Amino acid sequence: MKNKIFALAEESIKIEQNVSEIYFLFHILFPDDSDFWLKLVLEEESHATLIKNGIDMFEPINAFPHGILANNLRMLKETNKKLNSILKQFKDTHPSRELAFNTALDIELSAGELHFQNFQNKVHPSSFENIFQQLNGDDKDHAKRIRSYMRNNDILFLTENKAK
Repeated sequence: MKNKIFALAEESIKIEQNVSEIYFLFHILFPDDSDFWLKLVLEEESHATLIKNGIDMFEPINAFPHGILANNLRMLKETNKKLNSILKQFKDTHPSRELAFNTALDIELSAGELHFQNFQNKVHPSSFENIFQQLNGDDKDHAKRIRSYMRNNDILFLTENKAK
């Protein structure tokens, strides 16, 4: 059990770091939106730190609030592989502004990020889970904020499903 929790945490941390790297690239590539992207970068890094510190804080590790982590290691690894591919692709061939925002929306709606969001919105958390929610503060619902920013800045949704 201990090794599984560490493996899940490690992959979850990598997801947050990979997402942060993608958003940092967008921060550099799109000066008009740089403040928006930088805020997301800092929040993704904060999520990674929160998980790291949580693992360090809980002994025995079985006391770690499991709801923070997705329970499917293979899915987390696949997500990280996809994120690494996106980062490489966008470093090689810079995306359009629309593609960057739509990709960010896809990322935020992916299983790994969505799981963290669902944890943040948990209504009746345990006392430990409540601590994590409070530490994370307002760093939540990135998909909603991305949609709102896109609407307010006339950025085209590439599919109707993303606009919902």
